[in-house]
Order: sequence, then C-alpha cells, then structure tokens
Amino acid sequence: MRVKSNSEEFSYDPCSEKGPKFWGELNIEWAKCGNGNIQSPIALSKWTADWNRGLGCLIRNHKPANAILRNDGHEIIVDWKGNNAGSIKINNVDFQLQNYHWHHPSEHTQDGKTYPLELHMVHFNNVTQKIAVVGVLFEYGPRDPFISMIERDIKYLNIEGGEEFLGKVDPRVARLDGRKYFRYIGSLTTPPCTEGVIWTVMEKVQTVAPYQVELLKQALVEEKNARPLQKINGRNVFYFDPFSWQSVAAE
Repeated sequence: MRVKSNSEEFSYDPCSEKGPKFWGELNIEWAKCGNGNIQSPIALSKWTADWNRGLGCLIRNHKPANAILRNDGHEIIVDWKGNNAGSIKINNVDFQLQNYHWHHPSEHTQDGKTYPLELHMVHFNNVTQKIAVVGVLFEYGPRDPFISMIERDIKYLNIEGGEEFLGKVDPRVARLDGRKYFRYIGSLTTPPCTEGVIWTVMEKVQTVAPYQVELLKQALVEEKNARPLQKINGRNVFYFDPFSWQSVAAE
C-alpha cells in the first residue's frame, strides 16, 4: 500500500542508500519502517494460518464514481475522490474506497510463491481513522479487465507527478472472485510504514497479460516496486473458508 511520496525520497533498490532496509533511518516519521513489530507484507499460507469461518464473507459495496489517474513515481494510482466509490464492510464497519494501485512483483507471497503483480484496494474509515486494504495477486494469463480499461491513459502518464481525470470509473470491474481470504493486522508497505492496517488478501489468484505488467513498469522510475517480506513476529494470521469444517473448529 502507498502513501504520497516522491520517487527521490526512497527507493526499492536493495543496493541503494535509500533502499528498504534504510527506510526507517531516512526520516524520523518513518521510524516504524525499521523498528515496527507488525509490518507488511508477509508470507501467507493456509497451512500455517488459523482457519476461522467466524470472520465472515468480505462484503463489497463498490460503485462507479469520478476518478483521477496519477503517477507518483513509485506507483500508478487510480484515486476516487469524495468517498463516492462505495465501501467494503469488515466486522460491521464500513471502510470507504480511496484508491487502487499496483505492485510488481507481488509484495505478499502465497505458499512460498511470488506473483508478477499485486493490486491493493485501499479503504479508510473516517470515524476510527483505520485503513483496510484488500490485496489481489495476479499470475500471467488473459488480460485484466480493469487495467484494460485504463491502458491508453497509463501510456500517456509516464511522467512522475502527472495526473489525468478519468471521469466515472467502476471499481467493480476489478475482479474479486472467490470467498476465501487471509486476514491479519499489518502496516503500510511504503514509508511511513504506519501500523494497524487491516489486511485482507484474497486466496483466488487473478490473471493479467504480460504486456499489462510491462505497461505499469515502464511508467515508473523503478522496474520493481515491492517491499521485501517482513517478519510475522507471532501475529495471528487467519484464513477464511466458508465451506471448511476446519474453519468451524477454529471458531
């Protein structure tokens, strides 16, 4: 997940003095990047997670709304303004959709596998001031329909700091097939690495065409924009499968 930044402020290059292992030293407000205990991303596996059907199905109430496409140098972002693009519901709390953005390769892994792309659907609750992110992993295959919808705009937005008004964009075009997911409490994956983020990472892997991943890469300063895996540090990582007897036993 991202926050507003400039590509010169930090880097994903592991050999750079501004690379991920130094983020916590670059700015006093980024200290959690170095000393935080519940950081993201993490390695996920249903075989090591706590199965819990009590979490309930992820309720998605997204809807079309005006959006802006932005290039902040680190990511391509689709921003919906004014909390008009709907929400998701977690523990009976509504989190309003803020933006979609992508990381390549994936930041989370599933059963030890890194995927070519990961979409982050970022949501926020104004009352609790909490962030909730839905992560979707992608493997190579047929085109992703949401990226297809904005391909032409991405091609012309290859300058850091550039933005373009897209008009009404339907976030539901991005697929969330399947009901199984992982849930844990983590952090932003870019500085300031703020903790307390509610993460939901879908088990179902979607497909994206190789040229679509390249399109996202070519628009940015760095080819890779994925933070390395972080330590779990004894956290509870839950796996939700509504049809599994193991989930019932874990309630």
